[in-house]
Amino acid sequence: QVQLVESGGDSVQAGGSLRLSCVASGSMYSTYCLAWFRQAPGKGREKVASISSGKTTDYTNSVKGRFTISHDNAKNTLYLQMNSLKAEDTAMYYCALKPGTVCSLGAYVIWGQGTQVTVSS
Repeated sequence: QVQLVESGGDSVQAGGSLRLSCVASGSMYSTYCLAWFRQAPGKGREKVASISSGKTTDYTNSVKGRFTISHDNAKNTLYLQMNSLKAEDTAMYYCALKPGTVCSLGAYVIWGQGTQVTVSS
């Protein structure tokens, strides 16, 4: 159904900013959750932020106050604005989609290919 394509990853110095984008194409679920995940080498996959079709957002503690997730319905694009980047933010970032209304439950079923974010000190 839906295909997700991420972009915006780059190499940036600590303290800098990046905005990741994820364009969705194809049929969208009527109710859904969109999320950004990240995974660094040797570490587990971590959900960074999620947003529901009702615009409810949630963030992992390490990015609160620095990252903002948003969804532009008209453009069918998910964003992750990342400010005050730290070296520990270095990871492959993936956008993901699942049907439903409770974003903390259930598995994400559609994934993008990922975009690399590298933060240097």
